[in-house]
Amino acid sequence: MEPQHERFMREAMNEAKKAAALGEVPIGAVIVRKGEIVGRGYNLRETQKDPTLHAEMIAIREASQKLGGWRLIGCDLYVTLEPCPMCAGAIVQSRIEQVYYGATDPKAGCAGTLMNLCAEPRFNHQVPVWAGILQEECQMMLKDFFRQLRKKKKEDAKNISLTQTD
Repeated sequence: MEPQHERFMREAMNEAKKAAALGEVPIGAVIVRKGEIVGRGYNLRETQKDPTLHAEMIAIREASQKLGGWRLIGCDLYVTLEPCPMCAGAIVQSRIEQVYYGATDPKAGCAGTLMNLCAEPRFNHQVPVWAGILQEECQMMLKDFFRQLRKKKKEDAKNISLTQTD
């Protein structure tokens, strides 16, 4: 693996940690142009009560604002989890050059797992996708988050049952 891919995926992982600190699913993304990060994002769906606030969408918006246009030509996206259908569509529409992701998403992955919207030949733009960048670390971040969430729900349920018997 080339050092810059690991470096930028670690930046995406730092964004994911910000999501986790808010109780959000820890997914982070960065957009890179000419070796410089021009957009960052992390999940804010629960916090903002908005289904479109995925890490990729936020990073795309920030990069577009910073670069002054919706076409992100010459930009690459690094994201800790394989993009969903909405994000894959936004990636194609924004003309991102390449996508690098960490963990696959067997339930919603649309950059190679369930389908690959990024490479759909009927679209006017296709995006090469590279999977498995720091995959184990990205997967572990998600597994740890959901393990802690299940543990908390069990404890909350136990506390509720204890207060009901008092």
